Amino acid sequence: MAQVLKSVISNQMKMLSYLGVMKYRMMSTHKSSKMREYYRLLNLGEECSADDVRESFRKLAKQYHPDSGSPTADSATFIKIEEAYRNVLSHVIEQTNAGQKKGEDSEEEDKFKYKTPQHRHYLSFEGVGLGTPSQRERQYRQFRADRATEQVMDYQRHKLYSQYFADSITVKDVRESKKQKITQAMERLVEDLIQESMAKGDFDNLSGKGKPLKKFSGCSYIDPMTHNLNRILIDNGYQPEWILMQKEIKDTIEQLRGEILVSRKKLGSPLTPAKQKQWNQICEQFQENIKKLNKRIDDFNLIVPLLTRQKVHFNAQKEIVKAQKIYDTFREAKEVEDKNSSIFDQGEGEKTPEVKTNFLKWMNLWRFIRI
Repeated sequence: MAQVLKSVISNQMKMLSYLGVMKYRMMSTHKSSKMREYYRLLNLGEECSADDVRESFRKLAKQYHPDSGSPTADSATFIKIEEAYRNVLSHVIEQTNAGQKKGEDSEEEDKFKYKTPQHRHYLSFEGVGLGTPSQRERQYRQFRADRATEQVMDYQRHKLYSQYFADSITVKDVRESKKQKITQAMERLVEDLIQESMAKGDFDNLSGKGKPLKKFSGCSYIDPMTHNLNRILIDNGYQPEWILMQKEIKDTIEQLRGEILVSRKKLGSPLTPAKQKQWNQICEQFQENIKKLNKRIDDFNLIVPLLTRQKVHFNAQKEIVKAQKIYDTFREAKEVEDKNSSIFDQGEGEKTPEVKTNFLKWMNLWRFIRI
């Protein structure tokens, strides 16, 4: 009797365990089929990522959301899609976390595994060749020679292609890509320099800091940003080097011309031997100053951006002769003025020719001064 009860109890236990296994399998099968249905609603595969799930849900929400205004809007379908989105997203995140945990466990196991050190001859010759070290060395030399030959052939092929097919689409694309890379590198460099200067506080002393820029109201063909940048530089006293040098050259030659003319007036006329010697010394000093000015003109011509803005050298002898002519004209005009003042009391008819002569003398003097 006891044996019969034991057998009955054991059979019942086996039946219960079998039923539990079947129930688990049915539940898992039902769950997997339901998950596949969720994936099908979202138009996704089982290997998708969380970003793919979110993107698919956005697209479907635009189509089926009741407030989207779409002709396919349906609240019941949207509820199903939302339920599928939540379940699929949680399933994908669980799979991702499980994979990461498994990878971390395998990495930790690899850390503690013993790795047999490789022999040193397997670490040389870039892993090329088989056999003894001498055989592998010969094979490696042949490999390097073949690789160098391939590189030379590739270079010659590109050179010939660019020479005979300079106008092809491929060559143009390569050129444009190079130009674009250079432009982007320059823009990054300028941006880095600006950020570095801002961090140092180089822009803190600007007069218009914290104030809005004035709107561009000039010519519509000029870039407003370029115009505003140039205006900011000008307002803060910035000028290119060649403009400052041009102004310096102009002021210097005017000063030298004025000095030599003043020196000639002081000596008077006629010139005595002592005054002639003094005048020669003044001319020598003037020539030295002109040489220095010509060197400055050479420096200016190297940095000026336009060829039309370049200057020619000044001739010291011509400048001296010009100063002497201006002095002679000035002296003659003064003599005529003195003579005219002496005969001013004579009749109106007699005064007119002298006034005309005086006027012509002054015009001649002004012409030399302008030269």
